[in-house]
Amino acid sequence: MKKNILDYLTSTVKSHPAKTAIIEGEKTISFKNLDKKAKILAKILISKRDIRNEPIAVFLPKTIDSVIADIAITYSSNIYMNLDIKTPNERIKNIVELVKPKFIITNTLYLKFISEIGENDIIVNIDTINFDASIENEYLISRIQKSIDTDPLCIINTSGSTGTPKGVVLNHKSFIDFTEWSLDTFNFSEDEIIGSLSPLVFDIYSFELCLLMAKGSTLVLIPDTLAAFPINILNILEQHKVTFLFWVPTIMVNIANMDLLTKVNLSHLKIVWFAGEVFPTKQFNYWKNNLTETLFANLYGPIEITLDCTYFIVDREMQDDEPLPIGIPCRNTDILILNDYNSEVQGQEEGELCVRGTSLAMGYYNNPEKTQAAFVQNPLNSSYPEIIYKTGDIVAYNELGEIVFKGRKDSLVKHLGYRIELGEIEHVIVNKLKLAKNGCIIYNSAKKEITLIYEAELEIPIVIFRKEITTILPKYMVPTVYIRMDELPRNTNGKIDRLKLKNKINLL
Repeated sequence: MKKNILDYLTSTVKSHPAKTAIIEGEKTISFKNLDKKAKILAKILISKRDIRNEPIAVFLPKTIDSVIADIAITYSSNIYMNLDIKTPNERIKNIVELVKPKFIITNTLYLKFISEIGENDIIVNIDTINFDASIENEYLISRIQKSIDTDPLCIINTSGSTGTPKGVVLNHKSFIDFTEWSLDTFNFSEDEIIGSLSPLVFDIYSFELCLLMAKGSTLVLIPDTLAAFPINILNILEQHKVTFLFWVPTIMVNIANMDLLTKVNLSHLKIVWFAGEVFPTKQFNYWKNNLTETLFANLYGPIEITLDCTYFIVDREMQDDEPLPIGIPCRNTDILILNDYNSEVQGQEEGELCVRGTSLAMGYYNNPEKTQAAFVQNPLNSSYPEIIYKTGDIVAYNELGEIVFKGRKDSLVKHLGYRIELGEIEHVIVNKLKLAKNGCIIYNSAKKEITLIYEAELEIPIVIFRKEITTILPKYMVPTVYIRMDELPRNTNGKIDRLKLKNKINLL
């Protein structure tokens, strides 16, 4: 029985020490050297402060060094938390103030920035580490042996309505459970080559680490700077004979719209997973028709449910106007679809998707109120404590018994693969920056646009909005459409009439 994700790595290093673990441009590292460097860094962390199950932040670009850092933190029996180097300073500061990491691992390039956020005694510059030092295997192994499978593995930050992201805490057990399910269901081999495109702050990346450790898979790190040049990404897949992708659909839609699959040879691509947002079926069919030997699967699940909780292997023809189901529950996961009265829906009635099982996150770090609001007692069980997670997603069963996504219950949306609390954008614009007297953020899911409808006497130049907002929020949260109104419509309770505004947007 595995109780720590590193149990996988130990076996892989023994069986494939010389095999290439990571490819980063022209750089590579073997499993043996990856393991050695992670252990050396882990020992340094422990020697600085002997702590367990504490958060340690990583502020690095997606490189071999960032993978070493994450594995080192795990070897030290602590919790890794990756930070996005492209995120505005204030947002990073908010995360650090909330989570209070015991160390921040960075490099020389970002040292000055991190020094302005954290005390010098918690900063670890990976560029100064002597990776030729000796390692202490027995000492690290003895530490890991004291761990249990419900110890936290990582913290992944997601958008929060108050302007400070929520830190979702995920444990070893849930990752092991999902990894074991994926190995059994998709028959991953020891020859997998992963085209890793997701940022370090995505849960997809954390699963790629699991697959790297569990099957000795090679991780090909694709620079996120190539997102605007998808043909270059496909050339990397072809060059390294990538066999597995786990991507957010946005880039896949762009590739389909540009008809790029006819320009490269991706015959080695065996399995493609996609998750994070709705994949329009027309563009999906382009992929499936061009890669006829590839297995495609649509996965679904918010960060609070360790990666994903349902899946749909696309094993039949789908019409362009037919939505792709999110499918059936993953093993050891139970899906409850509840109506407004907390009863299970009947037939094809719509309801909120709720989840119970090992996959559930442990909650939000240093945020008991948000945790209690989202992780609640199962209303169908009054006999003993049993926590479920309420996703806020509205779904229904189709005639085949598959779950189909219908939309959001509240103001939480998926945009470009990121989960965004629309209230956070409003809070920043109106309360923090005071750019407008009132504002309402509407998400146009058809056009994938974040729209700001604001109340002001005169039109405010878009350049001013964007310049100010990007000082606090990452680019993916900046509105793309701006609409001025003399006065925002109100409902009978005096609140902004969001439904009326949403209908207005849909008519544009």
